[in-house]
Amino acid sequence: MAFWLLTCNPDIFDLDALRRGGEELESWSVARYRSELATDDHFVMWLTGPQGGLVGRGRITGVPFFRESASNDYWQEDPGPRWYVPLEIDEWLDAPVPRAQFTTDDRFDGTTTLRTLFAGNPHRLNEVQWEAFEEAFSKARLDKPDRISWHLNPGDTIRRVELHDRYGGSRQGGICKSARNDNVLIFTDPNTGHQHGYYDEWAEDGSFHYTGDGQKGPQTFDSLGNRSVRDHVQLGLRLRLFEGSRGIVRYVGEFALDPASPYSYSRAPETGGGPLRQVIRFHLIPVGSTKQPPTVPVGSGYHPADESVQPVPAQPGTPDSGLTERNLRAHRHLQNALAAAVAAHGLEALSPRATDPDFDLAWRDSAGNLTVCEVKSLTAANETRQLRTGLGQLLDYHDRLRERAPKVHAVLWVEYQPSEARWIELCRRVGITLAWPGREVDAFDSAVATSV
Repeated sequence: MAFWLLTCNPDIFDLDALRRGGEELESWSVARYRSELATDDHFVMWLTGPQGGLVGRGRITGVPFFRESASNDYWQEDPGPRWYVPLEIDEWLDAPVPRAQFTTDDRFDGTTTLRTLFAGNPHRLNEVQWEAFEEAFSKARLDKPDRISWHLNPGDTIRRVELHDRYGGSRQGGICKSARNDNVLIFTDPNTGHQHGYYDEWAEDGSFHYTGDGQKGPQTFDSLGNRSVRDHVQLGLRLRLFEGSRGIVRYVGEFALDPASPYSYSRAPETGGGPLRQVIRFHLIPVGSTKQPPTVPVGSGYHPADESVQPVPAQPGTPDSGLTERNLRAHRHLQNALAAAVAAHGLEALSPRATDPDFDLAWRDSAGNLTVCEVKSLTAANETRQLRTGLGQLLDYHDRLRERAPKVHAVLWVEYQPSEARWIELCRRVGITLAWPGREVDAFDSAVATSV
């Protein structure tokens, strides 16, 4: 990864007008170092002239390309044929940090960076110069008098453009660090994310697995967005999760990295079905309430569980990896088989959205009544523990969903009939249907599955 400085002459391109218009800066003219510019390189934007200085920062999103014309309302005249590099802005400053602040900085001694801004873009930066610019951004945020407090509650909707008008941050991408307060805005959207290899989902342990930033090549923590999420506690940042990526988005709530297991690595295709590459999977857990209002629909089209996933090798003092693998595969096979049975019954199986609790699957009847299901694999050694856990989870799901459907039924779907018959009656007393393969009718018959 390299660091660059890009200059903007306001007599040639009206950057202020572009920003006032709420438009995104998606590319910039480059005249040299084109073979060295690479995806995920970082840059700062510099406005030239007596009132100029440091005004923004972001990252390169692809390789340079040639364009015959770039005429628009912000060019004073058509610049003609030029090379451009695609980019996205992570943060704008409301006022430029003046050149004088850096010319007195020892980290710029002996360099020509700030004396040759008239030369063609881009300008190369070393690591200590980049560090100086990063510090300037941090200081500008701390010195800003009108820090904006957070105003959204879980379930609130807002146009994404209005969200960034209020809090700043890039209007594109999935991870956007706010420029105006200490928040990181995170967007999850299966409708657009899957084409980029972003498969966000609730995991068996109750954490929300969120795919990191970077559409091509292996994802790393060189990305500002990924670093902001990984280091949010140390940096004093709050993670704000939204459902949707464009137009109207819905605020899910505040999340934090699971301190016991903050992230893992997985493999997913590049944008457009490209080759498999390494991706970061952040393990997010809710902070406080994420209760959604009754108007928020529950679930989306079922996403089959991957029965081929290998568990992380067991560490000393942890359960046997072979047993873990067996339980994981059994759970996912049970879940997929039940989803197939739901479809065969003429119903639509649902997976939880980010706004839902982490149930395994659900479905609705013709009246809109919701059945929410927790799946549990069983062995002689873990049967009691699994049944207890499943009962607790379903009571929680029902409490969080009961206002979002006319009626909510709860089903505990297990691998086989429990060895103790008392569990059937115990579940019935608290309004939960206990069923297993061969007893699908119990799960589907609303006359049997009474609401909690």
